[in-house]
Amino acid sequence: MAPTQLPLYSFLIFSLYIYLSISFASAILHPVDYLTLQSIHRSMSDLPGSKFFSSWDFTTDPCTTFTGVSCSGGRIVSLSLGDPRAGSAGLAGTLPASIGRLTALTDLSLVPGRVTGTIPPSIFRLPNLRFLALSSNLLSGRLPDSFSPFLRTIDISSNRLSGFLPASLFHLRDLTTLIMSHNRFVGRLPNQVSSPLIHLDLKNNLLSGQIPTLPSSLQYLSLSSNHISGQVETSLAKLVNLNYLDLSFNLLSGWIPGALFSFPIRSLHLQRNSFSGHLNPTSPVHEGALLDLSYNQLTGTIPKELSMAGTIYLNSNKFFGEVPGEFVKRLVEGKIRLLYLQHNYLTKMVIWSGAAIPVSASVCVQDNCMVLPVELSSCPVRSGRRKTRPAWQCNVWAKG
Repeated sequence: MAPTQLPLYSFLIFSLYIYLSISFASAILHPVDYLTLQSIHRSMSDLPGSKFFSSWDFTTDPCTTFTGVSCSGGRIVSLSLGDPRAGSAGLAGTLPASIGRLTALTDLSLVPGRVTGTIPPSIFRLPNLRFLALSSNLLSGRLPDSFSPFLRTIDISSNRLSGFLPASLFHLRDLTTLIMSHNRFVGRLPNQVSSPLIHLDLKNNLLSGQIPTLPSSLQYLSLSSNHISGQVETSLAKLVNLNYLDLSFNLLSGWIPGALFSFPIRSLHLQRNSFSGHLNPTSPVHEGALLDLSYNQLTGTIPKELSMAGTIYLNSNKFFGEVPGEFVKRLVEGKIRLLYLQHNYLTKMVIWSGAAIPVSASVCVQDNCMVLPVELSSCPVRSGRRKTRPAWQCNVWAKG
């Protein structure tokens, strides 16, 4: 080979080496996906204590060596950003819009951390996306009007998201889990939800209006700590599969439907509303359930069907008459762990001779229209010091 040819030959060899090195690193990964990983690495970083990005060496194969990356057919199908182990430090930075180019992506998750900025609308519209979890960060901004039709799970809770909830979000044909609690969403919910939801959590927002018509598939529903108003009889009547219901800290009024207590609910939170009228359960509540109806305007006698619960808050209402013997019996048997009846107009609670309520049980009946049983004194500090109501307040219930 002539000496004048050596420089060109060396250059070709060097170029081939560089090409093969880059090709090896991305040979089984689509170029767009490869470039997207690079943009993620530039936009996000580990918080102190996190080592998530330590495996992201772009001279290696991302599909086999990058933590949080799963591939199929040369495309990224799952992307888990951050170490999912409990207590692990999360990530900082922003979500790059380029994630919206991962068109084969089915699962996208982000561990709790300090990621800021908006969620790029293109992420919600990824054509194959089924699972989206971006909770407990500092994400802000509004939601887009359109979403991937295949989404099954959305969890964007505990961020700083705001604005109105798009109606289209509640009509996705495959959506079963929607968690958007602890944000700053405002406005009314749509009149009807057609998605086959099983789990709906919108607590701690600024939502208003009435509870919409919901799918009977629901098992978990939380609208707590909003400005939801109106009555619930119609909206709850068909939710026969509910095992968790939290409507507390709202502006709800009217009667509590008796059929609600026949649902398989293990945890029922209706406190801090303006529910009124008598309680008429159609059957006993689920044994051992938690039942909180406190701080309402409920009246009448306390139904014995509620005694099957294990934790019972009926305080701060307008109940009158005698505490049913079934409550005392289950207290003595240790099956009721907490019974708060303070701040009502109850006139009698009979504890038969020789009966002993376990010391582990918390029972409070102060500030009623009766002489307190000596054994019952485990009231919370916020109950105040008054043991019984003055006679003039109790005269109206004398016949109860």
